[in-house]
Amino acid sequence: MRVVMAEDNALLREGIVMLLTSAGHDVVAVASSGPEVLPALLTHRPDIAVLDVRMPPGFRDEGLRAAVAARERIPGLPVLVLSQYVEESYAAELLAGGASGIGYLLKDRVGRVDEFLDALERVAAGGTALDPEVVTELLTRRKDSPVDSLTPREREVLELMAAGLDNTAIAKSLTVTERSVSKHIGNVFLKLGLPPSDSGHRRVLAVLAYLNDRRDPAPVAPRPTRQRRG
Repeated sequence: MRVVMAEDNALLREGIVMLLTSAGHDVVAVASSGPEVLPALLTHRPDIAVLDVRMPPGFRDEGLRAAVAARERIPGLPVLVLSQYVEESYAAELLAGGASGIGYLLKDRVGRVDEFLDALERVAAGGTALDPEVVTELLTRRKDSPVDSLTPREREVLELMAAGLDNTAIAKSLTVTERSVSKHIGNVFLKLGLPPSDSGHRRVLAVLAYLNDRRDPAPVAPRPTRQRRG
């Protein structure tokens, strides 16, 4: 597949480019700053964009802004966003449109090559791929929400759904039957007030959209940052 890669850290950028190339993908353009991203995406119209969230010149949310703008100009453009830390607001904004083809991974996940490539292909195909830590943050910060009524097993199933796993993969991960998984999913939708659906990533996005709509309006203190601001 054709990929546009945006990352300001030269070492990480070249490493990801090499990884993608060795896996048979074509990196058609690379960007090292926020202003370079949107023009590259509009010019090359890739199968997927892999973007760092924080990029020069401001090291704030330039990559995310470019992704949102690109999806407005190229509806359905698959975007896999990379971040150094879990930023709930970024995940919420990326998912706000309720569209398919969205991924949000922590950069540490790139080192797990098989998981990273699987997430890349899933997002490019129109699915979702959310880092387990991101999903945990989204779930644990919900206050006075129907999510609180889920059993521990139902929460596990919801987290795996949000990560993009289908029923077969969830069953394998939890070492249970697919029938049991289907039952848990039915309970999740019932408790969250969402209609059951068998449409893969759409049901995941519906759950996440619901959770984002229930976000706690109180500001969340940012995590301590390291010297590296990517």
